[in-house]
Amino acid sequence: MNGTAHVAIGSAVGFIVATNSGSSPTETFILVGLGAISGLMPDLDVDGKLRNRITFSHKVIQSVAQLIGILMIIYSIFEGSAENRYLGMGIGLAMLILSSFIKQRHMLMITGIGVIAGGISLHEIWLLLLGIYILIASYVSHRSYTHSIIGVIFFGVIASKLEISLGIEGVFQACLAGYISHLIADSKFLLVNRRGIKLFLPFSSVEM
Repeated sequence: MNGTAHVAIGSAVGFIVATNSGSSPTETFILVGLGAISGLMPDLDVDGKLRNRITFSHKVIQSVAQLIGILMIIYSIFEGSAENRYLGMGIGLAMLILSSFIKQRHMLMITGIGVIAGGISLHEIWLLLLGIYILIASYVSHRSYTHSIIGVIFFGVIASKLEISLGIEGVFQACLAGYISHLIADSKFLLVNRRGIKLFLPFSSVEM
């Protein structure tokens, strides 16, 4: 399934969570956005050689890295402490610049390192864990660990920490449901998919 479909499904999931949570218009917008982003996250494992049938183009991966850089700058301005604000902004700016020049696999690796550094400097556990997720995704093959139960659990921890940081009810559900929606859409349960996902890695490599 292509990236546009994953975004649409993730957005719909986020909207459903927002509706059930009785969210305000602003919170609904945030939950829909988080659902859309979470619906794309498993495909950060796409490698630069495009060995597999992929859903993201190189430009989309670059855009994700640049978006993270912009968000880190904004977050540093409004949420960072006085001593760490400029460091966070500098890291975000560096990510914006570097993402324009490096290849996909290298870009993901450096993005992960940058996000880890940002999480440490801003004392945000969810950001640190997100950086680790991105770093791991830059090394694993497509539709492997990010498309497994291990990936779901790890991303669920990130989502739970993000909800605590933002203080918005439904963040955890929107992120986790958006992520799981990607795995369902990529599974063999849908007849349009020739390939499935290895849900039980590393214990089983059978595609589902």
